[in-house]
Amino acid sequence: MTARDQPLLLGVRHHGPGSARAVRAVLERYEPPAVLIEGPPEADALVALAADEAMRPPVALLAHVPADPGRAAFWPLAEFSPEWVAIRWALAHDVPVRFIDLPAAHSLAMGESEGDGGEEAEGGGSRGAVSAGRGEADARTAGSGRAAGADDRTPGTGRTAGPDQPADADAAPTPAPDRAAEARIDPVAVLAEAAGYDDPERWWEDVIEHRAHGHRPGDGGASGLTGEDPLAPFEALAEAMTALREAYGVGGHDRDLVREAHMRLRLRDARREFGEGVAVVCGAWHVPALARRTTVTADRQLLKGLPKVKPEVTWVPWTHRRLSRRSGYGAGISSPGWYGHLFSAPDRPIERWMTKVAGLLREEDYAVSSAHVIEAVRLADALAVMRGRPLAGLAEAGDAVRAVLGEGSDAPSALIHDRLVVGDVLGEVPESAPAVPLQRDIARSQRSLRLKPEAAERELDLDLRKETDAGRSRLLHRLRLLGVPWGEPARTRASTGTFRESWRLRWEPELSVRAAEAGIWGTTVEAAATAKARSDAVGTSILADVTALAERCLLAALPDALPVVMRVLTDRAALDADVGHLAQALPALVRSVRYGDVRGTDAAALGEVATGLAERVFVGLPPACTGLDADGAADMRNHLDATHHAVGLLDEVPADRPGGLRERWAGVLRKLAEREPVPGLLRGRAVRLLLDDGRLASEDAERLMGLALSAGTPPAEAAGWIEGFAGGDAGGLLLVHDERLLALVDGWLADVPADAFTDVLPLLRRTFAEYDAGARRTLGELVRRGPAGATGTAAARSDQEAAIPGFGPGLDRDRAAAVLPTLRVLLGLPEGMDSTQDTNRTGVAG
Repeated sequence: MTARDQPLLLGVRHHGPGSARAVRAVLERYEPPAVLIEGPPEADALVALAADEAMRPPVALLAHVPADPGRAAFWPLAEFSPEWVAIRWALAHDVPVRFIDLPAAHSLAMGESEGDGGEEAEGGGSRGAVSAGRGEADARTAGSGRAAGADDRTPGTGRTAGPDQPADADAAPTPAPDRAAEARIDPVAVLAEAAGYDDPERWWEDVIEHRAHGHRPGDGGASGLTGEDPLAPFEALAEAMTALREAYGVGGHDRDLVREAHMRLRLRDARREFGEGVAVVCGAWHVPALARRTTVTADRQLLKGLPKVKPEVTWVPWTHRRLSRRSGYGAGISSPGWYGHLFSAPDRPIERWMTKVAGLLREEDYAVSSAHVIEAVRLADALAVMRGRPLAGLAEAGDAVRAVLGEGSDAPSALIHDRLVVGDVLGEVPESAPAVPLQRDIARSQRSLRLKPEAAERELDLDLRKETDAGRSRLLHRLRLLGVPWGEPARTRASTGTFRESWRLRWEPELSVRAAEAGIWGTTVEAAATAKARSDAVGTSILADVTALAERCLLAALPDALPVVMRVLTDRAALDADVGHLAQALPALVRSVRYGDVRGTDAAALGEVATGLAERVFVGLPPACTGLDADGAADMRNHLDATHHAVGLLDEVPADRPGGLRERWAGVLRKLAEREPVPGLLRGRAVRLLLDDGRLASEDAERLMGLALSAGTPPAEAAGWIEGFAGGDAGGLLLVHDERLLALVDGWLADVPADAFTDVLPLLRRTFAEYDAGARRTLGELVRRGPAGATGTAAARSDQEAAIPGFGPGLDRDRAAAVLPTLRVLLGLPEGMDSTQDTNRTGVAG
């Protein structure tokens, strides 16, 4: 232990492994009586939780206002964060820990009045200003909206005394040079430029991160260079920061003045309580301000009159992926996985990194041998020598991986960056950490349903017939309704059945804020979702939103919310006379009826509302389809398709009503198909829907198409009819297999006048662009052959069975007989079976 008569001012780079190793070396050498950390003082009571075995970084301190949980701030900490290393060292040695930054009570209160503050000026790839105490708003995070980072909200005023000048007792410090207000600076970028580097990150790696790789194996790099005073790097960095502060003042970060005033006051209190030699771990940018001699009066004057709220603070899990983001609740560290590796590797970091890379690539079925790893390490070291670097860094390792392990391909590099350089590490916090009741209920539900939150995105397939999967579905739907989108519905092959659901899950740190914000609705997930659904139903005036809410209530199994939603739905449906609104609301309502039946929910009332809504659409749709322009017709076509699909899902109405819903809907489509004032797009679509349902004979469809494509029809109107009839993927197959319809389209297009051709061409291109490549190629071949080729083919097969009108020739028995031997082997049929039996069996199998 080495005694000190001055505080240990340890200026660090937040989330810098080199800074973390250096901090640990200083603490072990000097053993300070107390450790002061840049962070919100409200978290002092939570420091002890950092020693809990269940606490696994990355984690973050979350401060939020209970009355307004959306106003929140995070202070993320990773395993390689200097602050985390200092906290863990202090707890292991029974040394008091205090946070000394501006209280969250002030920073959160100032967030609304001062605005979000915007993003800090960053440099390099990982919030270069962080190394000097800036970046990620210096509290290691900057939030979005009202949840902006705590540090960038603190205003400051007054004058700044020089580094060797005593401050006026009644004056508040302010930046001396006028250039400080011109732009926010990145201290690391400035120092790197002065050293002749064009990349601040590379300069930081060479000077700080790679300087201590001569450490003893197994000590995590705590000792630094043998025989060197571990405090020397901090003194050198403080000298550089002092020169920058003299040149740039606060560097455009005016709010730092208030924060630094509070830090000085807390430092004075700690020196009185614990004596000299206390350690201060803060951003290096703040070290000159903490070393400057000012008066208590001047510092208190800066803090006078600040707004204040009453926040709550807790620990929440964090992720490496969030640390890598520059916006939102990120920290701007571009390579947290690489930094974690540098910090935890006891020796030979490049060799160990290449071993990790090889293991990952082997898991992904890449052919990687030990020889590949050896050559990649040699190449990385050689590149470092050629580039004049003390050790190979991430850039050299990446180039070596691309050249040796990836054989020049970038595909492995993208995988390595996502899985190793960034990573999907999700931290954990102990159950004893403070939390709102809703958050605890979410955690209980996750445990009981065996649905662990993970940082990596994954797909989850649910079988709703199983009790556990049904419970998972309810939880995910309820959380989405509460605005906590842990999972998003996904469409996969496994989700095509009625009893199947597929979800895409990823737990993001800010979901903790969303959960805290949703706590105003209730103490359990079900109660909160029910209250939120009731409130949303009463507050909306759009019919489609109410029907969508009813569907979500059924999916989330919220029977107590349905009566309110149904009452609002009935009222809105009765008052809304817009056919477009009614048609837009019908699909969600029909799905609700269907899902209610699948999930065992009584949806009879919804069925009655859906039937009444459908009948109102039937009555109002024909008049609403007349006199529409192109945009209106396109919108109405979407409503037409949605209504057709919804009617197909609805059960038949009771027998006391004349006819079924489907029959009446077919009558509506017939009216649209034959009504001239209706745009061609809608008439063609109505014909197509009738034809697909088998309610219109092919001859009638041919007749209607012939009328629509007659010489008296304007080309643009005819092109719209073709788009409505043949649009979509299936439209191409229809024209491929029905040569009569294709011939009508071909003949009409050949007769379009030259002056009108350019007008209809975009419509036709839009229609045919929806077909897959195979259908377009086949259509081109059929048109190239022309009707003569098709006729000749049919005539040459006069002995074949009669084909369906318009769909080409029937069965070609000679071609079918050619595959019978192979088919007999596949089906295991005896050799003695005659061809007639084979043909019969083949027909049955087909």
